[in-house]
Amino acid sequence: MHETARRPPAPFPLTVLTGFLGAGKTTLLNRLLREPALADTLVLINEFGEIGLDHLLVEKIDGDMVVMTSGCLCCTIRGDLTATLEDLLRRRDNGRIAPFTRVVIETTGLADPAPVLHTLMYHPYLTLRFRLDGVVTLVDALNGDAILDRHAEAIKQVAVADRLVITKTDLLDASGGATRLRARLSALNPTALQFDAARGEAVAEKLLNIGLYDPDRKIPDVRRWLNAEALVDQHGHAHHGQESHAHDSHAQDSHTHDINRHDAKIRAFALRHSEPMPVSAFEMFLELLRTAHGAHLLRVKGIVALADDPARPLVIHGVQHMFHPPARLETWPDDDRTTRIVFILYDMDPAFIEALWKGFAGLSAPDRAASDENQSPPAGD
Repeated sequence: MHETARRPPAPFPLTVLTGFLGAGKTTLLNRLLREPALADTLVLINEFGEIGLDHLLVEKIDGDMVVMTSGCLCCTIRGDLTATLEDLLRRRDNGRIAPFTRVVIETTGLADPAPVLHTLMYHPYLTLRFRLDGVVTLVDALNGDAILDRHAEAIKQVAVADRLVITKTDLLDASGGATRLRARLSALNPTALQFDAARGEAVAEKLLNIGLYDPDRKIPDVRRWLNAEALVDQHGHAHHGQESHAHDSHAQDSHTHDINRHDAKIRAFALRHSEPMPVSAFEMFLELLRTAHGAHLLRVKGIVALADDPARPLVIHGVQHMFHPPARLETWPDDDRTTRIVFILYDMDPAFIEALWKGFAGLSAPDRAASDENQSPPAGD
């Protein structure tokens, strides 16, 4: 057999679909599975009984898998996600199941999505076969505020998202509840684009192919992936004034005041610097941050200029203490050759990271774009 024939295919894009109980994941997934973009997709769910796929079911392969009219495969997660994914890859490579080209994992409503992301970042074989395309989080407009108040998992689901889908807005009255919720979600995660399911915005075109690589041009699209400009916008006049109004209009409501104090534990900011970082200094910076303060790093994404080869930037992506193996790009994807790292933090002051960066780089403190709406105490490490 020719050598190239034995090579595994390019990594499959993998989307994590999450959201708290009752957010509408089942409804959205059913709708997405009817779109041509999800043909030849492998869907992983916890139990078939939790999702109404009977109208799509064509054939049951075994106790864990069904084939749907759309061409998708649907499989239950049997305990360990790593074992499930490895088994499915073996079946695909051996021709025992259809050759899926995309994977969607639906988490349980109570799940912290971080362990799923850790699985994809840590396992050496899975990092070769899958690439994280994005995290899509659903938020129920009717109950979203109350859920975010009471459940830390819901806060984390929002904080790690690349896309936020707001559901059930058509069931709200005209009191502005959806506007307040959107402002709150923007404060928690300014870089995640928001879509309204009731308006038909939650379609495959908006929710898929949102990772680092543009699937059409086959090149990195760092600006879209980081969306660091959203942090600048939130700090600037366009968004700052709107969000200030949303918070101030409820300043007399003690319940809302408590919400804002709770949300203040989440901070989003972008670290930017124009000078290349010495390789050893950057490795020490990242290692110290990861090992000593990983619990505070809900999500980290960035492109870094390194002094050993400034023409070939390094791409990093982490969730808490777990980081995907850094990748060197062959060239900068655009004219912006500055280091840009987006952080979503829990109970940690961005000033601590800036000071740490300054200490290792031996440079002046980098410029930072951050949301001033939230205030949090320094890290307690």
